[in-house]
Amino acid sequence: MTDPLNSPAPLPRARRRRRNPLPSILGGGALLTLAGVLAFGSLGQSLEYFKTPSEYQQAEAQLQGRLLRLGGLVQNAKYDPQTLNLSFDLTDGSVTYPVQYTGAVSDMFKEGQGVIVRGRFDKEAGNGTIFQATELIVKHSEEYKVPETQADIDQLKVLLESGESSTGGSEGAGQ
Repeated sequence: MTDPLNSPAPLPRARRRRRNPLPSILGGGALLTLAGVLAFGSLGQSLEYFKTPSEYQQAEAQLQGRLLRLGGLVQNAKYDPQTLNLSFDLTDGSVTYPVQYTGAVSDMFKEGQGVIVRGRFDKEAGNGTIFQATELIVKHSEEYKVPETQADIDQLKVLLESGESSTGGSEGAGQ
């Protein structure tokens, strides 16, 4: 057996080699940069701005025939609920363009209302430039007014009841 008094001293614990943090920092930075480019690159492609009639007039040569959004105020609106054809003038106060749209129209659509239309300009031989809209976005009021008197509440109830009766009482039919 071995003599515990004559045994050699235990060896010191081996030192671990310290790794350089630079590759980890560079890799993390590259990943963050890649994530930022993907996020903001996609964001930039999904943003869609609208032009006013005056802005379109200034850049007409570049924008002719391209799909774009045009925003302004409604004038001279004519709507046929049977054919769903809508024609109106879109203006920003200085320049006005005629617009044609086919489809359902919101109850908020009226003269002097702010609207954004998506579509293309179509030059017809005798009619000049007409904006053919495929989408109609109507600006609405940002104010909510609470009924203040009992008469206002009663009037609201009548409106709601008349709206329910005009749908034919088909609650839950499409669910």
